[in-house]
Amino acid sequence: MPWKEKTIEKLYWSIGEVAEQLGVNTSLIRYWEKEFGSLKPKRTGKGDRLYTKKDIEQIQRIQHLVKEKGFTLQGAREQLRKADQVEEAAVLDIDVLRDRLLEIRTKLVALRNGGQ
Repeated sequence: MPWKEKTIEKLYWSIGEVAEQLGVNTSLIRYWEKEFGSLKPKRTGKGDRLYTKKDIEQIQRIQHLVKEKGFTLQGAREQLRKADQVEEAAVLDIDVLRDRLLEIRTKLVALRNGGQ
């Protein structure tokens, strides 16, 4: 691929860029940071906020719950907490499944080697 065709994806966005992207005021994003402890953007040496893609997705989830679904801030916090718990449970299930598959693979390799 020629060098001109390579796309470089940004790693961090400023609060102004995020606000513009989502169509909200920067003050609303700062307010949500105070209300939702899970929303913690990185800071520069000057104290400017730097948002990752994950941070922006979190803000979008908050925006969806509060602005579109009509949840109160407390209700949105509870919904996010429930979603996080479901996600954690799914990750644990995947870990258990992976471990079980590794056990099966080990047994199959042993059977194959023992059968020769």
